[in-house]
Amino acid sequence: MKREIILASQSPRRKELLAKCGAAFAVEAADIDESFNHDNDLKQEIMNLSCRKAKAILDKHPDALVIGSDTIVVLDNEVLGKPKDHHDAERMLRELSGRTHQVITGLCLLSADACVKDVSVSDVTFAELSEQEIHDYVASGEADDKAGSYGIQGKAACFITGIKGDYYSIMGLPVRKVYEALKRLGGL
Repeated sequence: MKREIILASQSPRRKELLAKCGAAFAVEAADIDESFNHDNDLKQEIMNLSCRKAKAILDKHPDALVIGSDTIVVLDNEVLGKPKDHHDAERMLRELSGRTHQVITGLCLLSADACVKDVSVSDVTFAELSEQEIHDYVASGEADDKAGSYGIQGKAACFITGIKGDYYSIMGLPVRKVYEALKRLGGL
């Protein structure tokens, strides 16, 4: 018997990616403190945050299978979170320009009787960006509310010269890993 699947996220990208797995699911954002200790291992911290999101929703829906996920952008061991404003977004894009950074996505599928945890690390290389490109991209609004001030699936695709890793994890959800876990845990 299939159990209810709940995506513990408001992200339209994660919702779109989970739909690719072919499962029916509900969406309910986890209202938790999303801070973590940047001095600890970032892969472990982002996986723990994903599990805290899933647990918050599972506590309300104990018969469900909950998917929690979170993504961070890391350059030189510094986490580039969501920009505070347009100046902050421009600063981050200048830092990313012409360099390779990591995108770390944590994943947790949690039910009353099972837990699957994983983390995906991908390298993303940006071309050298002009001040005009940075300004125009930020002015488009696409940088708003995105870790590292960019979305790979949008206009920032023009900035990318190389990817080593899982494209869908960079977008926010490792689709193949989710699909495999859903098959094992009775979600498909």
